[in-house]
Amino acid sequence: MSANRKKLLTGDIVASAIKDSFIKLNPLTMMKNPVMFVVEVGTFIVLLMVLFPGYFGTDSIGFSLTVFFILLLTVLFANFAEALAEGRGKAQADSLKKTKKDITANKVVGGGVKQVSSSELRKGDIVVVAQGEMIPGDGEVIEGLASVDESAITGESAPVIKEAGGDFSSVTGGTRVVSDRIKVKITSDPGESFLDRMISLVEGASRQKTPNEIALNTLLTSLTLIFLIVVVTLAPIAKFLEIDLSIPVLISLLVCLIPTTIGGLLSAIGIAGMDRVTQFNVLAMSGKAVEASGDINTMILDKTGTITFGNRMASEFTPVGSEKVSTVAEWAAISSVKDETPEGRSVLELMKKQGLSYSEALADGGEFIEFKAETRMSGIDLKDGRHVRKGAVDAVRKWVESQGGTVPADLSAKSDAIAKEGGTPLAVAVDNTIYGLIYLKDTVKPGMKERFDQLRKMGIKTIMCTGDNPLTAATIAREAGVDDFIAESKPEDKIAVIRREQAEGKLVAMTGDGTNDAPALAQADVGLAMNSGTVAAKEAANMVDLDSDPSKIIEVVAIGKQLLMTRGALTTFSIANDVAKYFAIIPAMFTLAIPQMEALNIMKLGSPMSAILSALVFNAIIIPLLIPLAMRGVTYKPMSSTKLLQRNIFIYGLGGVVVPFIGIKLIDLIVHLWI
Repeated sequence: MSANRKKLLTGDIVASAIKDSFIKLNPLTMMKNPVMFVVEVGTFIVLLMVLFPGYFGTDSIGFSLTVFFILLLTVLFANFAEALAEGRGKAQADSLKKTKKDITANKVVGGGVKQVSSSELRKGDIVVVAQGEMIPGDGEVIEGLASVDESAITGESAPVIKEAGGDFSSVTGGTRVVSDRIKVKITSDPGESFLDRMISLVEGASRQKTPNEIALNTLLTSLTLIFLIVVVTLAPIAKFLEIDLSIPVLISLLVCLIPTTIGGLLSAIGIAGMDRVTQFNVLAMSGKAVEASGDINTMILDKTGTITFGNRMASEFTPVGSEKVSTVAEWAAISSVKDETPEGRSVLELMKKQGLSYSEALADGGEFIEFKAETRMSGIDLKDGRHVRKGAVDAVRKWVESQGGTVPADLSAKSDAIAKEGGTPLAVAVDNTIYGLIYLKDTVKPGMKERFDQLRKMGIKTIMCTGDNPLTAATIAREAGVDDFIAESKPEDKIAVIRREQAEGKLVAMTGDGTNDAPALAQADVGLAMNSGTVAAKEAANMVDLDSDPSKIIEVVAIGKQLLMTRGALTTFSIANDVAKYFAIIPAMFTLAIPQMEALNIMKLGSPMSAILSALVFNAIIIPLLIPLAMRGVTYKPMSSTKLLQRNIFIYGLGGVVVPFIGIKLIDLIVHLWI
């Protein structure tokens, strides 16, 4: 997909959009956009007047024909904007479809393996995928460990490790196993896979209008009805004043007064907003999710992997009490023999670097105790009856005290010293004795402080969640520049803080990849799950990051704000340029009957006829001129909402008045000579 990000507008997309512009003239399609539907109805009426002038009593066929072509172009330009936005999505869908093909799957049947087509697989089936083979469908690794090439989906060439039982057990159909062998349980039926949903979404088939878009559409429809009534009532008024207002003139007036600019671009803005998120390798489950990200007030971020690199490695063994470094290291190693986490492996690597040894045979036959968020410890129960644990200092302290042990006097001071340096202390204990600490070191990602400063300028509060103790959490929070933090965080703590913020009327975003993150992802207004994470996390979230970069939530929020800002800016511009068109048409129509209205003819346009045509031409050509802005989005700069509003009103409000004055006047100079 990444290769296609640069090919946003190709000749094929433009050609297809031009063709679709005419196809979309179907009244059943146009009715979905009430503003442009009114323009189309007006175009049809003027066409009838051109074809049957005697029946309608048309005097100037040339003027009516000109009005017809200008109105037709107005509708086509609006259709072209929407078709162009849709075309970009379809181009991305086509590239994804190339990765979706029928694959031969090794389905486990009874005690053997049977080769079947991937289209025959159903949810719950189990398949075996070996090195060089394609994964036939979305699923979860239930046995084994393998390196998987996901470049067809994510665009990233580096393979990722997938293994059973962890947060990185989810696999996507269409990706390839490049090493080892895994057993996968299929989690979706044909046509319901992650790739199928993604294709449907980027094609626009599943795009529904967001609440804000519906509200704006309702406003535009109301304005259209109001001006329709105004124009209809103008006919008897004009007759009373003995002003000859033909039907083409009244239709021209109506088209210029209703908000055709934003009406023609509104759908394209929404589609382009989702398209920008998809180009960024994030799959939004709905337009509502993208829009909500633009209104975010609070962002919940995990420390590990998001704010820091997440590669917490053992860098030092610190004894407590009268213990020795070698003793601490030995028990730390024994507790890590069967620990496949990066932290566990780093303990054994540190042992080798320091030339220390331990009795590996002592761990043989022992029962490994996995780390759990509830206990915040891991370890091993040896076959000789001893229990070895390593984990958070307070958790190990309570565990030792529960067995009647005593806590060394210098434990708190030494663990605090590690925490103050930004490290994570892990206590090592055997039964009722604490032997020392493992100093785990992590590093804040470069540029995070600056990014959080940007979020602060946007008015977004950042909260870091971490399982570290308060001192370590405070040090990392200060170094990263987050606004608040939750130390020794459990899954329920994330939900609690999300609900607390939402109770204050705030919208909350968060990222996650594990099954324990699923409840919080579902509770958040914007939940961004990692593609490398569990199926539960991806199903709970309303966005999925294909690159599995937790910090990407910051860019997603910026894209959401850009979408809202683009819609608001172009709406402001559209309504503002209607004001200029009032000054162009109304004085021109009534000056002859009401000479006093000449004072409003500040443009000094050539004639009533040229004024109407000039305003109509400008009304038509402004739509294609704004298409690039609608597709690209208004440039977003982090600042407060008040400053942002002031900036947009000045640029697009004032600009929306000034630009039409200049444009209509220039067009009038040409039109006046022509007629």
